[in-house]
Amino acid sequence: MHADLSRLTHRPERHYSAVVAQQGRVQLDADTNEQTAIQLFQARTLAADLIGRHGGPSGATGFKISLRGGSHELDDLVIGGGRYYVDGILCDATRPQPGVPVPSAGTAGTDSPAEAGGTDGAAPAGHGAGGPDAAPATWTYWDQPDGFRDPERPADRLPSAFPYLVYLKVWERVVTAAEDPALREVALGPALPDTAARAKVVWQVLPLPAAELGLENHAPSVDEIRKAFDAWAARAAAPGSRLAARSERPDHADDEPCLVAPDARYRGPENQLYRVEVHDAGSAGDATFKWSRENGSVTFPVDELDGTWVELASLGADDKLDLNVGDRVECVDTAYASRGEAAPLLRVEEVDLPGRRVRLSDEPPPGVGRRPELHPFLRRWDHQEGSRRTVRHGAAPGRLRHGALPVEEGAWLPLEDGVEVYFAPGGHYRTGDFWLVPARTATGGVEWPMDPARRPLLEPPAGIAVHHAPLAWIAGEGTEPDLRLAFRPLAAGIPAADDVAKAAEEEARAEEESGGGAYGPPGSGYAPAGPAPSRSQTTAAAEAAADEGSTD
Repeated sequence: MHADLSRLTHRPERHYSAVVAQQGRVQLDADTNEQTAIQLFQARTLAADLIGRHGGPSGATGFKISLRGGSHELDDLVIGGGRYYVDGILCDATRPQPGVPVPSAGTAGTDSPAEAGGTDGAAPAGHGAGGPDAAPATWTYWDQPDGFRDPERPADRLPSAFPYLVYLKVWERVVTAAEDPALREVALGPALPDTAARAKVVWQVLPLPAAELGLENHAPSVDEIRKAFDAWAARAAAPGSRLAARSERPDHADDEPCLVAPDARYRGPENQLYRVEVHDAGSAGDATFKWSRENGSVTFPVDELDGTWVELASLGADDKLDLNVGDRVECVDTAYASRGEAAPLLRVEEVDLPGRRVRLSDEPPPGVGRRPELHPFLRRWDHQEGSRRTVRHGAAPGRLRHGALPVEEGAWLPLEDGVEVYFAPGGHYRTGDFWLVPARTATGGVEWPMDPARRPLLEPPAGIAVHHAPLAWIAGEGTEPDLRLAFRPLAAGIPAADDVAKAAEEEARAEEESGGGAYGPPGSGYAPAGPAPSRSQTTAAAEAAADEGSTD
């Protein structure tokens, strides 16, 4: 969640059902975001409980997979439209169709939206199915909206050996106005910051070689494939690392002006939300991390990229949110964020204020930042090599690796102003995993879970939460056993009365028409059961004897 947040307060284990606003109180972003998180958690939990881990509605189940091979240079997969739920998260594979533009002057108009490639998915008139101007009705493996697969990368191509499994990978990420300019309200003017960000569901259709599933049977059944995939997905989604955070009074605190309380452990002058994020994946020997005091939300949209020079839309709102020589930046665009890659972090070598340009230590990686339609931007990270703020007094400054800090396990690592983090030994780190550490000047410390002895607890990453679902088993051309699941709607038509109920109704109606019921005359409100019986002689004699006795 690379957004300008104060903190994240949603804790499912506390079982809060709603955020209750109070009159006269300050409203915080954390309160609104927690209400949204509560509602999402409830809705997705309910959907997962009713549907199961994954499934689609009967008749509209999306993500049907078909192999497209043959004469094509590279194999491809056709992704059928429709909806599918993975752990309660709705994924929609329906491909939007282009709208109908106003015809230009001197051009004959179209007769109907269908003829112009309207929303029903029909091909434009005059071209037919597959014509040069026809809008594809479905996504494919190579053009799926958040896949960004590159045919030039061998790792992105579909496996050449059969069989392999095709699965759905789902997660969420935050999109800000730097990536989607339509989110910015232009009426507020360029001097004001953007407003709210958006959370986006990202899905990707990916292949998984059969060897990854560990199936011993060469012709496994559908149930065996699903069971093996569930085990693989559980391993892939399980957190592999843990981190703790604390605040300790730095050794050099006495050397600095007393801008905060003398005994404060957190020495920063402002409240911050520190983000510690894994950059390079792997074990402790290979993994690296980066950190930001602004949750990684300081970004600079790129207008033009010319070698190592980058022209930016803005150099920042103030001296806290700008770029300076020595800052570490990451070149990001929509494709880079969706692929979850880790390119080297670059150093700002020169700043040209009048031209809104910066010169970087190297060119951004090929394929990143050079396509305006992917909205490239620079993201600032706040660690610096050899900075006094990040190294203990008397300690040797650590060397950066690809512009990021190497992960060191089993020791407290200082970030700045007394904030320290601890990586648990034996971890395996994934690119994009992150932890959030709120630091507050009012308490002079950080907010982090602790045990009764006030020892910081080791916590798994706050994200990224990734979900998986199997789609198809590709054993060759024309053989794609379907691994999806479907559910029927709960609503159904009201059934007509059966023969027994009809016969009972006819009998009751006949008895009512005969003139009375067992307990009273017609219209008395009692159920009719036949004609009323006459009074017996025994009853009449008893009544007569009673009358004579009363006379005497």
